[in-house]
Amino acid sequence: MLALTACGDGSAQKSEGKSADGYPVTVASCGKEAEVQAPPQRAVSLDQGSTEILLSLGLADRMVGTGTWTDPVPKNLEKANAKVERLADRYPSLEKVLSKEPDFVSASFLYTVGKGGVADRKKFTELGVPVYVSPTDCAGKDNDGGGDGKRVKTLTMDTVYGEVRDLAKVFGVQRRGEKLIADLKERVAKATDDIKASDATLLYWFANSDAPYMAGCCGAPGIITRELGAKNVFDDTREEWPQINWETVADRDPDVLVIGDLTRKSQSAESAAAKIKFLESNPATKNLTAVKKKRYVLLSGQAMNPTIRTVDGIEQVAAGLRKFGLAK
Repeated sequence: MLALTACGDGSAQKSEGKSADGYPVTVASCGKEAEVQAPPQRAVSLDQGSTEILLSLGLADRMVGTGTWTDPVPKNLEKANAKVERLADRYPSLEKVLSKEPDFVSASFLYTVGKGGVADRKKFTELGVPVYVSPTDCAGKDNDGGGDGKRVKTLTMDTVYGEVRDLAKVFGVQRRGEKLIADLKERVAKATDDIKASDATLLYWFANSDAPYMAGCCGAPGIITRELGAKNVFDDTREEWPQINWETVADRDPDVLVIGDLTRKSQSAESAAAKIKFLESNPATKNLTAVKKKRYVLLSGQAMNPTIRTVDGIEQVAAGLRKFGLAK
């Protein structure tokens, strides 16, 4: 688990980001720019991934609201998260967000600040509120074709680290950002140092039992798979989360099922328990190798999204491969 990087860094670290020296600051924001005139003091984060980065940077005291949750917050962030108002479990209304008088808004996905989400980011800009959208949802990604988009270029952890650096720069806490990145890299190295390669085939199931969302080659699950030298059975599609029928899943017959354990209730089979119950009773899936051998790895939704918790995914899938005797 991530440690709050604002802790234990001395008085200079505690005061980092309070001064307006060096501002305004401008960062790229998915094809646009976000400019802040001073370190934000009333930030609203509209997606859980963005929220957890800000909390990990020790910025709870400068946040006035969060939204769009799929999972419980990690235990090490619970105390900090409790200090910040949750505006909604899903998308808060624009009015609710504006009632907090934000001076900065962050999001993990373009959709969140687009049609169907909270509000178009143009609206925030018109109101003088800078909006930052994570590069993980736009760098090397085509979002124009519907669904969850398609990866034109393969995502790497460097893009996630770039988001950490951007947010640390916006808030003037660059040293905290670099420490967080170093901690994440150290965890990845530790999780993978004795797994040189694995011939295991993996399938990632995020949600929905009727028309299941499975991971394509090149998003966050792709990061996990590549770090462990394994293979995603659907690495032949660059769609982020294509919906694939169970007959096709049966044909691919993965060695391990990596299952999203979500607490939201917007689709069928959100929890891991519901997914496993379906897998073990459905005629098309109950004879899968992974089902018969109960090779399940349970991940939070955030570990399957491109966030700092993708590192949790690397650690947990690595542990699963060792447990199942599939790690070399």
